[in-house]
Order: sequence, then structure tokens, then C-alpha cells
Amino acid sequence: MVAMTIAKLQKKKQQGEKIASLTAYDASFAKLMVEQGVDCILVGDSLGNVVQGRSSTVPVTMTDMVYHTECVRRGAPEAFIMSDLPFMSYGTLTDTLKNAAQLMQAGANMVKLEGGDWLVDSVKALTQRGIPVCAHLGLLPQSVNVLGGYRVQGKQEAQAVQLIEQARQLEAAGAQLLVLECIPNSLGKRVTEALTIPTIGIGAGPDTDGQILVMHDMLGMNSEYLPKFAKNFLEEGDGIAGAFRQFSEQVKSGDFPELKHSYEG
Repeated sequence: MVAMTIAKLQKKKQQGEKIASLTAYDASFAKLMVEQGVDCILVGDSLGNVVQGRSSTVPVTMTDMVYHTECVRRGAPEAFIMSDLPFMSYGTLTDTLKNAAQLMQAGANMVKLEGGDWLVDSVKALTQRGIPVCAHLGLLPQSVNVLGGYRVQGKQEAQAVQLIEQARQLEAAGAQLLVLECIPNSLGKRVTEALTIPTIGIGAGPDTDGQILVMHDMLGMNSEYLPKFAKNFLEEGDGIAGAFRQFSEQVKSGDFPELKHSYEG
């Protein structure tokens, strides 16, 4: 198995090849994902919701993130792994560097943090010290209390222009990937075309360079609610491995997401 790298992800964008990403939190699922063609694994602070049963990602700690990153790395030694810096673990530059180093030492290839232009100095500091960064714009789950809930972002033109400018600033600071969450599909396309780094969408339309879903959503594990941007791949896959394979193949062929999984605007 050839290990995925940032350079290979960049090449995929340049060649118009889609990137398939999923969240994982333990060794067994991580191993299955890589075997079925998933390009990147995110050890997401979404574990607060889907593993710990919490109502948001805010209570997730660095101890949690280090533990689950270590688990995923053991299961997928060759995988490209991104790990979330959890709530308030990057409020100061000192905390950012210390906590990002912990995730890298636990097995991450890249750290992810949520926010716009206020993170420019942090992104510069991390990349200068050899820590690759994935930025995250749009809906920011760690800021749900400020945002007033889980709402589509960037619907107004002024907001869209601001988001594009923030994306450019983060790229200029050294970010090498960008996650776009819950924004209109037209804005997902505009941001993707404005950047040279790959964009990974979750509810950002079909025109981003890749797609990511929370594993529990794409396996239909929450029978009470399936996000608009998600799809139950277990219904059409041959078991869990087949669901991961279907997701990877449909992302790379452009069959997922369909417009019905996107937000208009």
C-alpha cells in the first residue's frame, strides 16, 4: 500500500481527482477504511457526539484526542491522518504549539483547527515548525454557542466574500488543506476555484476537491436524524466494508454528493 501524502493530495486537486475522507476513532474502522480506498482519515472531535454521547464537541479534551489518534494510527499505520485540535486548545500560540505537537506525536500527519483570519499567526507558527495544518471554515461546531445553532453559513454575499478572503489568508499563512462545512454549493465552488490547496467539503456541494462525512452518519447509525448532506451507504453496500468502498468510489466518480445533498445559494 502506497501511503497518502500532502503532495499526493495536492496532485489530486491539480489533476481533478476527488479526495475521499471519513472520520474514524478506533483501530478497526480505520483499518477497514484504508483497505476500501479512503484517502484520508479525520480523527474528529465529533467523537464528543458519536462516541461520548455529548450534545456538542465542546467538552472534548486533548487527552481524548491524543488517545483516539493513537488508536487510529495503530489500526492504519500507512494512512494519512488529520486530528482535530479540540475546543480552546489553541486559544494562545503557546497552547497551539504544545497541543499540536501532542497530536503529531500521537500519530497525526496534520492538525485541523476551526476559524478564520484570527488563526493566521497560529497557522504560520505551526507550519514553520513542521506541523501541517488543515483549516476549517463555514459552520464551526466548536463555535455553535456563538453561532446560535447548527446553521448554513455564507448565504449572504457579504458573508461569502468574507469567507473567500479568509480562505485566501489561511492558504497564504501555510494551510495545506481546507475543510468547508455547511455552506451553499455555489460558495463551495467559488472557494475551491480561488485556492491552490485542496478543499474538502461536508455539506459544501459537489464542486469541492473532496468530501468528508462522519462515519456514524454514512453508516446510518443515527436512526432519528440523517443530515441533509449525508447518505446511508450501508443500505447499498455489502456490509460495513462495502459501505466504505461505495463511499470512496462514489466520491471519486462524482456520483456523491448529489445536489439534493447540498445547500442552494
